[in-house]
Amino acid sequence: MRGVRLPLPRTTWARRRTVQAVVLGAVLALAPATWMHTTAGDRLRTTADVPAQEVAVVFGAGLWKGRPTPYLAHRLDAAAELYRTGKVRVLLVTGDNSRTEYDEPSAMRTYLAARGVPDDKVVSDYAGFDTWDSCVRAKKIFGVDRAVLVTQDFHIKRAVALCDAAGVASYGVGVAEPHDATWYYGTTRELAAAGKAALDAALRPDPHFLGSREDGVAKALAASPGTPPRPEGPAPSP
Repeated sequence: MRGVRLPLPRTTWARRRTVQAVVLGAVLALAPATWMHTTAGDRLRTTADVPAQEVAVVFGAGLWKGRPTPYLAHRLDAAAELYRTGKVRVLLVTGDNSRTEYDEPSAMRTYLAARGVPDDKVVSDYAGFDTWDSCVRAKKIFGVDRAVLVTQDFHIKRAVALCDAAGVASYGVGVAEPHDATWYYGTTRELAAAGKAALDAALRPDPHFLGSREDGVAKALAASPGTPPRPEGPAPSP
């Protein structure tokens, strides 16, 4: 069976317009990724060299039988290291608790407690349904203006760019993973997620659930003993 051939433009003008349309489509497709790359810039660091900030925001990444998935566990390990080394004073864990039987933030808190992070230094955001929601709620609900963001390496640029758009100046710590099936899925997913991220940054919709202001982060910071360390070198302003 012969393949179907698409008709080609017959005139020079039509061919030129076709080429222009293809080029424009390519530019539009790449624009969100370019925006994320430019915004993240030199804000991507490691747990060792990230400048000290008061708060780290740890994004949810799913549960398996009520416990953090390996990818989420790796994020939490990095966040616990930031706390132990004095890079941050409070951890804001943000994830999905839309169903009674599915509670990411509580599982994250339990995991961190088992690794030596005091319970009163962990604040839970139960309505971090996606990256944009988590960033907006960090700013509007928990009063976070500056933070270290912790997630996987393929997601960190989008997180930094979206938090920047939401008013949270941040550095990003991207956790490296083996290039397994999950990593390739996450990396491929980012291509589609970049478009939604650009729309969220442009339109700035309210999160799925906004709610009332909470003082958990402020209380956790106020309860820290001694003189709090000053953030190292201001994070880029949004």
